[in-house]
Amino acid sequence: MILDLVVTKTDDGYTAEVPSLSGCESWAHNEDDAIDKTVELVYFYLNLSEEQKIKIDRARKHSNKIIYKLVFDK
Repeated sequence: MILDLVVTKTDDGYTAEVPSLSGCESWAHNEDDAIDKTVELVYFYLNLSEEQKIKIDRARKHSNKIIYKLVFDK
């Protein structure tokens, strides 16, 4: 399964969201923390076990947004 993770730089930090999972978003002061928090939410939303690994690939950048691909087996 492949999901998009969109990270947006704001004036006070970073927001990260998975648009295909309603409500799966987080905010943090730095990009890595925003990504980590959102990936934790993906595990929760999709009821994934800790043994299932999610690979995070940076796909592209558009102005203040960075698009990542979350790749994992479901």
